Amino acid sequence: MEDLDQLILTLLSADGRMSFTDLGKATGLSTSAVHQRVKRLETRGLIKGYGATIDYDQVGLPLTAFISIRPIDASQPDDAPERLSGIKEIESCWSVAGDESYILKIRVPTPTDLEDLLARIRGAANVSTRTTIVLSTPYENRPVST
Repeated sequence: MEDLDQLILTLLSADGRMSFTDLGKATGLSTSAVHQRVKRLETRGLIKGYGATIDYDQVGLPLTAFISIRPIDASQPDDAPERLSGIKEIESCWSVAGDESYILKIRVPTPTDLEDLLARIRGAANVSTRTTIVLSTPYENRPVST
């Protein structure tokens, strides 16, 4: 990857709404050249999308937790992500190495909702769970650096 493309990725990871004009100023490229590079990065799959940073406390989802899951029966198919895909409280699902098979990032309003969610996850995917509740988030989704 070229240095200019890396710089564009760094700038967009810090501010996904940065205009092509501002990207051009920061990279020394014309607006149309930046536009072409961004489109090429999107086409190549280096930029997968754009999103907003949400204040989850203000939208009623103050409790964040990480739930590690492991199949109860190791011979069962490895289809937990598919079985859990319809559960809206699950924000992310990562396949991991170690004792667990996957780690889920979830957001819910209350501890009672977390308890209910754990029961639904266990039932839907036939897994055991280990939960870590987030107390605070000093930083999250930091931009990539060059």
